[in-house]
Amino acid sequence: MMFNTTNSVMLLIDCISSHLCLQDVSIALLGLFLFGCLQAKLTNNGGPVQWPVFGITPEFFFHVHDLYGWVTRCLTKSRGTFPYRGTWFSGSYGAMTSVPANVEYMLKTNFKNFPKGEFYKERFRDLLEDGIFNADDESWKEQRRIIITEMHSTRFVEHSFQTTRDLVQRKLLKVMESFSKSQEAFDLQDILLRLTFDNVCIAGLGDDPGTLDDDLPEVAFAKAFEEATESTLFRFMLPPFVWKPMKFFDIGYEKRMKNAVETVHGFVDKMVVDRIMMLKDEGTLVNNKSDFLSRIIQIESHKRGDENDRYTVKFFRQFCTSFILAGRDTSSVALTWFFWLITKHPEVENKILCEIREILSQREENNSLETGETKTCVFTVKELNDMVYLQAALSESLRLYPPIPMEMKQAVEEDVFPDGTFLRKGSRVYFAIYAMGRMESIWGKDCEMYKPERWIQGGQYVSDDQFKYVVFNAGPRLCLGKTFAYLQMKMVAASVLLNYSIKVDQDHVVIPRVTTTLYMKHGLKVRIKPRSLEEKKQES
Repeated sequence: MMFNTTNSVMLLIDCISSHLCLQDVSIALLGLFLFGCLQAKLTNNGGPVQWPVFGITPEFFFHVHDLYGWVTRCLTKSRGTFPYRGTWFSGSYGAMTSVPANVEYMLKTNFKNFPKGEFYKERFRDLLEDGIFNADDESWKEQRRIIITEMHSTRFVEHSFQTTRDLVQRKLLKVMESFSKSQEAFDLQDILLRLTFDNVCIAGLGDDPGTLDDDLPEVAFAKAFEEATESTLFRFMLPPFVWKPMKFFDIGYEKRMKNAVETVHGFVDKMVVDRIMMLKDEGTLVNNKSDFLSRIIQIESHKRGDENDRYTVKFFRQFCTSFILAGRDTSSVALTWFFWLITKHPEVENKILCEIREILSQREENNSLETGETKTCVFTVKELNDMVYLQAALSESLRLYPPIPMEMKQAVEEDVFPDGTFLRKGSRVYFAIYAMGRMESIWGKDCEMYKPERWIQGGQYVSDDQFKYVVFNAGPRLCLGKTFAYLQMKMVAASVLLNYSIKVDQDHVVIPRVTTTLYMKHGLKVRIKPRSLEEKKQES
């Protein structure tokens, strides 16, 4: 009995000792973690806290509902650049910057050391494959050469402009008139996405998907394309050991993305095959086709020969998906933020209307078009180019709300930024376009103000330094469609504002959605009404 009691006491002492040891270890680990947190806080130089083990990841999720505002504040406090690292097992590290000199260094001075990088390309490869927006080096150069040749041709410029004008007159204003009569609230962002989607498909692919038809139908291809781009974002937010198994087992959002990509590629493949067959059947008659797809099939197939395996359906499909991605989201999102800003700044709207009316008053005769019961003006290229204040208002909107809020490059070799920031080999470097538009060091004390006048000098529109205004990218990758994008946006803005006044629903919440494109999270719910009779008289 004494033996059993002694054993029990000794066992109890061992348990208490073990518990105390575990408690001591836990306290020590907690102390070490807290010390690491304090050290990270004291050494972050105004940037976000780099947590032990988890890096910047907790900060990202703490501020996910105001991500772009948080990045802007961090960059302001850190004088434009801060280093970051992800979780210890992710292998993620690099820097975030808003310094124009750093941006110029990446996009021009040392361009070769800052390609898209494998991290970016791997995540977009399913949808874009090796298209121009997902390519580097020789592949990118070759595709850019082909696009420049055709997009800058007189034939395509005229065709794309005519496509935009017809869509605005025959469809957009008809839809707007219907909402004007019903006084029903509608999502303007959705309408503009439909417009630009139809526009890029007609001009680029020679096919009208009809998303802006009277009944605003849901088109499988359009829906699939949107779902594919949205799902791709998850790959940037999740570590590879999460999304890659999901892809392998075909589950969750990866399954949805796979189905969406199959729908997109299936639609484009059929279009490419049909166009190639048309080329063979009609021969020289295809010269009458002006859409981008028909032109590159004709030019490149003739140049390279039909037997060249490189110019297969896949090769042309890559052009198509990249073309749609470039032309659909950016212009529509830019216009959505523009119209919202206009409702908040009626003085800007009045100046735009005065400019449009002044230009129309210079016509020798009223060149107009009847669209239902709405009398609308058909603008010429010259008239749109003369709309200086409208272009300034659009540029100012793009400055504050760039369609692509953030871009990323990956350093091939270790490097040093002009501001002294050291970059390890493989660093993923983000330049925050949204934040750059709100930097006092770049735009002055009124950087937060919507002020179109900053773009006008001596009555003329003045472009700013492309490396501090990176909305259309810069350097060798400067957007090839910049001129057309402005013409398209001016055509839509002028046509809508001339005929209708827009009012955002009182309780509607306008905030950005955290994604690769700066959509409004809840759309833009508005009601519209025709311009008053007095205003109409001023137009004639």
